[in-house]
Amino acid sequence: MAYNVKIDAFEGPMDLLLHLINRLEIDIYDIPMAEITGQYMAYIHAMKELELDIASEYLVMAATLLAIKSKMLLPIYEDDHSADETEYDDDPRDELVEKLIEYRKYKEAAVEFKHMEEERSLMFSKPPSDLSQFSKEIEPSRQELNVTLYDMLGAFQKLLRRQKLKKPAFTRITRREISIEKRMEEILENLNKVKKRTSFFELFPYPEKEYIVVTFLAVLELMKMNEIFVEQDSNFAEIFVVAKEGVEAVGTH
Repeated sequence: MAYNVKIDAFEGPMDLLLHLINRLEIDIYDIPMAEITGQYMAYIHAMKELELDIASEYLVMAATLLAIKSKMLLPIYEDDHSADETEYDDDPRDELVEKLIEYRKYKEAAVEFKHMEEERSLMFSKPPSDLSQFSKEIEPSRQELNVTLYDMLGAFQKLLRRQKLKKPAFTRITRREISIEKRMEEILENLNKVKKRTSFFELFPYPEKEYIVVTFLAVLELMKMNEIFVEQDSNFAEIFVVAKEGVEAVGTH
């Protein structure tokens, strides 16, 4: 099954590295290469499981991390004769740290420009109008959520681990033919039955890997079509899927 989903949250390997550094609360000037490389490779494997297109720059970064990790594992031999003549070699992480700091600088600047754009968009020259008659038709404002595609991939990894633990020692393999479009309709029907809100993990009642992947891709597609929202109260908290007001199961494309 080949199905490509492209989400704007993917901004490149540097963005993924910064996400991991912030999530693991790592000092950017003293990166533990073994841990960060393992986490990065786990996300790459999750993307491959979902058969997403992985740009070559992600693979180049993976090779770079592995090379730095290998250099740091090499033993350092001290030579009394050379110690007085040469300085210590540079830290192999230095170049990566410089690039991360530079990338973070521009990323923070982009966020600041975005805030300035939003503030400027609130300025109008037209006098205020009486809109009280439309107040009941306006959908209540939603708190801006900070759930990214990386958070969704993390939830997907956790789901795969849960299903692996639940897998019985002996089982009969049955093939479930289901399309992404059909699964999208089922998800919206399920959300309508539970008052339009349910836990992300409750969308995966069956342990088959193909069913799990199809369901996850259906969730991403519904997010991209703005037919559902994904909510998380705090970092590392449970993720909830919420149907947009007015969206019914028959409304999928």
